[in-house]
This record gives sequence, C-alpha cells and structure tokens, in this order.
Amino acid sequence: MRIAEIFHSIQGEGLLTGVPSVFVRTSGCNLRCHWCDTPYASWKPEGPEMSVEQILRKVEEWNCSHVVLTGGEPMIAPDLPVLAAALKKAGKHITIETAATVPPGGIACDLASLSPKLSNSTPPAERDPAWAKKHEDTRLRPDVSAEWIKNYAFQLKFVVSSEADLTEIKGLLSRFPAVPFYQVLLMPEGIDSETLASRASWLAEICKREGFRFCPRLQIELFGHTRGT
Repeated sequence: MRIAEIFHSIQGEGLLTGVPSVFVRTSGCNLRCHWCDTPYASWKPEGPEMSVEQILRKVEEWNCSHVVLTGGEPMIAPDLPVLAAALKKAGKHITIETAATVPPGGIACDLASLSPKLSNSTPPAERDPAWAKKHEDTRLRPDVSAEWIKNYAFQLKFVVSSEADLTEIKGLLSRFPAVPFYQVLLMPEGIDSETLASRASWLAEICKREGFRFCPRLQIELFGHTRGT
C-alpha cells in the first residue's frame, strides 16, 4: 500500500491525547476537504509503496504499544485489514482514524476515531469543480457511521469552523444510534496556535453548554504544523 509517512509521536487529539503512538499514514483519500492539513496524503498523494511486512518492521523500530492508522483515508487501502490483523497479533492497540464513509468489514480496531465531514469541509467549486461535487455527494454516510458505532469502541470527532456548525452536528447525531456526549468531541479547525486559540474560546463555551467534549490539537501546540509529528 502507498504510505505517506510512518513516525513516532504523541497522540494529539481525542480520548487518547498524550499517549505515545506510532502513526502509519496511508496516502490516498476518497474525499478532498477544503481545510485538509495533510494534502500530501489527499489532494496530492505521495509516498512509496510498502508491503505489510515492511510497515511492520518500521513500526517495530519503536518500543510503542499504540499504533494509529490514519491518512488520507486509511480504509480505502486494500491491505489495511491485513495490516491491522498483523498489528493486533503483535499485541498493538489500534486506533483507526476515518471519515466513516467505508464500512469496517470486521477490521481489527480497538478505537474507531470517526470524523464525519461537515459542510465546512467541502471545497469551493472554483478550487476543483469535480472534487467539490464528489466530496459533497459522498462526505456523509450515516449508515456506515452507525455500523462503526455499533461494533467498536469509538469516538466521534467533528472539525468545527464556526458556531453555526453546531446545528449541523446536532442534526447529524440525530441520525446515529444514541451516542453519549462524552464520546462526541468538538475540535477547532486550524493549523496554527493563533487560529486554534481564537476558536477555542467560543467552542469551549459551546461544549460547556451542550455537554460535548472539547478536543484540543496538542500536536500543534507541541510541534507546530509539522510533518512527522
């Protein structure tokens, strides 16, 4: 499978924030988010082809029990179920970061980090008319999200650009099985500390009022917007 990068860092988002983890970032995505912070794995996919065996050897360079399979969209990588099964056999805790547009199909996974894309993710037509339409048509699969929620430990992570996104989030949650609000994470959109801070103040107030969980982006605070972190 095509791999954009494999690196050892600190989990910066979600319920496992702060946990040392090895990240395996596949290259390729079935969506094109306007604000994508890893364009080298989506808009312009790059990286070498690696076998499952090569990936496993790289992961084992670090004495680390947590592995995050991310992208791009890792679930479109044909060999991902084989890789996940091998990681599980090796005793790893597996987080899969996915937009929840591809059914799990029984894949080995300890934490499904589901990030359904809101309308704020759709690229403007002037950027790429074909991808703007495809993204908008395919960014939400409530039936697929429900399948993940039913069968796996999960977190629901929404990227929030404005206070108006709350209405869309509530509407989407109404289409899922009942989800405890502590498993719903609202994360400010942004790739620099200043933007994140400017959105964090009002987003934290929304979380306090509604009972959702606030999700910082610790990796930005620690390392900035830098590959391999």
